[in-house]
Amino acid sequence: MAKTRKQQNDDEDQPLTPEQRALVARVRKLMLLSGAATLLGIAVVIFVIGYRVFRTDGSVAPAETIALLPKGAKIVSTATAGDRLLLTIDVNGTLEIRSFDAHTLKPAGRLKFATEP
Repeated sequence: MAKTRKQQNDDEDQPLTPEQRALVARVRKLMLLSGAATLLGIAVVIFVIGYRVFRTDGSVAPAETIALLPKGAKIVSTATAGDRLLLTIDVNGTLEIRSFDAHTLKPAGRLKFATEP
């Protein structure tokens, strides 16, 4: 049996029972909690994207870098180790290893080899 329009309006005008009020309050609390969690998640994603975009720390290598070698030096080999670029150089019969930062191409260290007398 379908309710008439007047009976439906009468049902809507009746005050809520205490159990119904408690249920409505609980649903509102859960909706606020889920809305806050959604906003927090969106804020974290935007923060991470902004952090990645604006934090470059010189990670882009310059277009051209010139490393000066001593006269008569020859590059024997090149290699990479982690974030380092390694060059083995023969300088008039003695070996030397020079390391450079792979991101900025700035010199990071030098290792010279010598024979014992």
